Parts: sequence; structure tokens; C-alpha cells
Amino acid sequence: MKTCFIVGAGSLREGDLCFERSEGDLVIAADAGYKALFAAGVTPDLIVGDFDSAAKPDFDGEIIALPVRKNDTDVGFALKEGFRRGYKRFVICGALGGKRLSHTLANVQLLSFARENGGYAELVCGGTRVFIIDGEFAFGAELRGSLSLFALSESAEVSVTGTLYDGEGITLSRSFPLGVSNAFAGSPGRVTVRRGEVLAVIEE
Repeated sequence: MKTCFIVGAGSLREGDLCFERSEGDLVIAADAGYKALFAAGVTPDLIVGDFDSAAKPDFDGEIIALPVRKNDTDVGFALKEGFRRGYKRFVICGALGGKRLSHTLANVQLLSFARENGGYAELVCGGTRVFIIDGEFAFGAELRGSLSLFALSESAEVSVTGTLYDGEGITLSRSFPLGVSNAFAGSPGRVTVRRGEVLAVIEE
């Protein structure tokens, strides 16, 4: 499936923008995200933003300039523009950390927006991935680090294998972080969400 890569102005680590770009993929810079792309030697297909955090660049490609007073965040507009251009799979970089917690939370909300509109999105920063599971997520033995699961719905029922703390029929509540900092065990496994919707955070 072709992918729309969106690069925001949040925290980025070395290697975040070294993604393999296949034919048909789209790269969108959201506001000051263009600076990181240019520094990494990547030319975006489109730059969108109100340019309140960075000056509008001198760029020969396509730019959509947005008003400062608007309902969408710059990353949110980029996501909607990706949908308008026919994309359903999104990888969003530079959307975690940064100076404003509000924008990180907004970007997490965009994962639900993508899902509700028939797409899939994940946030990527260094070894961190954030995405929604509402069915199954299978992983290989190569994964290292921690796996945290948070109920987005009022409650969720999950089963987990291939981790330090495996379990069957675990109930997660939106009001208590029971699923924080599990660890991959070096074997293949899976997370199965039998009821509800879960936010997954992988930190390598």
C-alpha cells in the first residue's frame, strides 16, 4: 500500500527521515517540518502550514499556505490532504515531543481520526511508535524494548503473547494505566484486542 509520510516540527532523532520512499508515496512537510526534510536531503512533494513557527520557504514545489486562525493543526491539515489525494496509510514523523504538549496530544488524536476515516496512521520518533490496535498486532522476535497498552475506549479486553507479562483476557480501563511498560521477550508474539480500542506505544 502506498504511504503518505508527514513530517512535523516536533522532536526528531537521527535516522527518523531515512525512510524508504517507494513509487507512489507522498511526502508532506507540515509547517517547519520542511527544515528537517531539507537537512536530511529529502525534497517534499508538498509543504503545508501557516508558517507561524518558520518562514515560508523559497521552494519550487507545491505549497499550501494556511491562515493562522483555523480549526486544523498543520499536521491535521496534512493528514486530511493526504486522504484527499487518495492515501490511506500514514507515517507521521516529528509529531511527538517538541515544545508543546498540546500538539503531541493533538497528534495522538489524529490516529483516531485516520482510523474513523478508513485509514491507518502511526506516529514515529526514533525508536518510538504510537498506533491504534482494534484487532490484532503481530510482531517478530527482533523487537526489543517496551510495549505499553492504553485503553482508548471506556475499557478494553486484550490478550498478549511474546512479552514478559503475557496474559489472556486482560481488562484495561481508560482510568488506570495497567498496561504500561511491558517488555518484549525476544520471541514472536501478538496483541489481540477482543473488545474496545487500544493505543499501543513501542519504545525501543
